[in-house]
Amino acid sequence: MKSIVFILAAMTIGIFASAQTFTLKSKEIGGQATNRQFFNGFGCHGENVSPELYWENVPVGTQSFAVTIYDKDAPSGSGWWHWVIFNIPANVHELQSGAGDPARALAPAGAIQGITDFGKPGYGGCCPTPGLAHEYLITVYALKSKLNLDPTAGAAMVGASMNPKIIARASIVMYAQSR
Repeated sequence: MKSIVFILAAMTIGIFASAQTFTLKSKEIGGQATNRQFFNGFGCHGENVSPELYWENVPVGTQSFAVTIYDKDAPSGSGWWHWVIFNIPANVHELQSGAGDPARALAPAGAIQGITDFGKPGYGGCCPTPGLAHEYLITVYALKSKLNLDPTAGAAMVGASMNPKIIARASIVMYAQSR
């Protein structure tokens, strides 16, 4: 009996040891926003290109993904949503650089770019308050299903709709300081 318990314990440890953490990465950003990720407007001068992102170790049961970029340091009193893209198909594990520009049609087929705090769909780059550094939280969400929302959905509506469907999330932080 002791040997059966030992074998079951060893198998359980092996299963947990082999489980991998859902992880978000980027080959393009290394913690600091570059000129490519900065907005071109509101006194900021950049290329307004969304960063390349990819994720690994997708949780079992994932049916779609959503990605957001949020600046908690924006002087709005409630932060600022820079990018909201959802209904990314479950077989897609990467967003290429520039996918946040709807005119370039680089986002995965079926994905919807929601309305950001810039008042339009797609990526709106970093534009930190002069003299201050801002922290931009980039998050990918693994979801149980697609979201039943249309392209006019804003960040708050996307968040409320996806919250009960989140299986896992992974984030990275990108910092930017006005120049």
